[in-house]
Amino acid sequence: MKNFVEELKWRGMLAQIMPGTEELLQKQMVTAYLGTDPTADSLHIGHLCGIMMLRHLQQCGHKPIILVGGATGMIGDPSGKSQERNLLDTETLYHNQECIKKQVAKFLDFDAEGPNAAEMVNNYDWMKDFTFLDFARTVGKHITVNYMMAKDSVQQRLNGTARDGLSFTEFTYQLLQGYDFLHLYQAKNCQLQLGGNDQWGNMTTGTELIRRTLGSEAEAYALTCPLITKADGKKFGKTESGNIWLDRNRTTPYAFYQFWLNVSDDDAEKYIKIFTSLDKETIDALVEEHKKDPGYRILQKRLAEEVTVMCHSKEDLETAKEASNILFGKSTKDSLLKLDEQTLLDVFAGVPHYEIAKADIIGKAAIELLTTDAPVFPSKGEMRKLTQGGGVSINKEKLSDPNTVITEADLLDGKYLLAQQGKKKYFLIIAK
Repeated sequence: MKNFVEELKWRGMLAQIMPGTEELLQKQMVTAYLGTDPTADSLHIGHLCGIMMLRHLQQCGHKPIILVGGATGMIGDPSGKSQERNLLDTETLYHNQECIKKQVAKFLDFDAEGPNAAEMVNNYDWMKDFTFLDFARTVGKHITVNYMMAKDSVQQRLNGTARDGLSFTEFTYQLLQGYDFLHLYQAKNCQLQLGGNDQWGNMTTGTELIRRTLGSEAEAYALTCPLITKADGKKFGKTESGNIWLDRNRTTPYAFYQFWLNVSDDDAEKYIKIFTSLDKETIDALVEEHKKDPGYRILQKRLAEEVTVMCHSKEDLETAKEASNILFGKSTKDSLLKLDEQTLLDVFAGVPHYEIAKADIIGKAAIELLTTDAPVFPSKGEMRKLTQGGGVSINKEKLSDPNTVITEADLLDGKYLLAQQGKKKYFLIIAK
């Protein structure tokens, strides 16, 4: 078996590790779990480092469990947060769980033959009938308030700027997460918890609860990955428009591909180790090739390709590349027609938009529409001159006559018209 800890180290994915963890992983197949809250029906790329840890774990011959926190998701985790999360109902939680499992199945093998097939569990299943008295007797008596108060996640909320302080509900979160570990230890022989470095306090509470409940001979361990940041120190994974989601209905494969394609050189060198399964030899060769000609962006291209295929598919990657070529390369009207509405809007998000009543578009000469209604050209004379020189296109087709009448059939998705001036100046007309 490959050494899981060494794999994480060279990839820059190891932050903290409890003594004895590596020795256990070298000695036998280990079952490990990582928790995620089902607060949305999709993961975003902020979750990807943890998911990749599970992927590497399974590839190293160990058994991964992904825990969906149906119960803890109803409460909220104070770690790194300034306020409580919204509480979700049971129906929403289970819907979100099923959506998340479909996404995670692209990274983990749930159908593997042998003992290390991936599993998904939901802590709501063992917490829903657990009474408060049972919890106090089984869990609460083993961990002191002093121990809980000393955790950084609790101290940050108590001493921070949050107006409402820390509720008792959230204060108990580390005990609930600790009980998850205890339950999985007993039910599935799970000896290792993985997570982000902000979870270290909750994770060590779990190992302590196992030791105090089952005795000092009980072996339980924790291992964290660093919180991923960009080269400028800012939070990874968010853009001006918000999160980059794994769900294509929230973030199109095109926008997803573009995110990775546009990261900096320093970030690309870091991310290709964290977010792909490429081996060290391949990555080292790519880094050297990139340094010879950074302008070609070899690292960004390979990173974007690998992650897009892993999260979506090869077909989605090809569609994303084709969509990218619409702006920067040679493409035809057929390329435009292949785009769904959201991808079309993503591709042309940065070009001037003109909203015009549909009735004012249909049946109008292009020269009227593109000079009077939408000032794409400063004058009719200018447009005639550019048209004669082959410098005007509608929906990627050269306009031969400026008096050509726009018809319903010209509207992409029944509401969009793409005007082009020269090779790279685009204008999107939207029918209201």
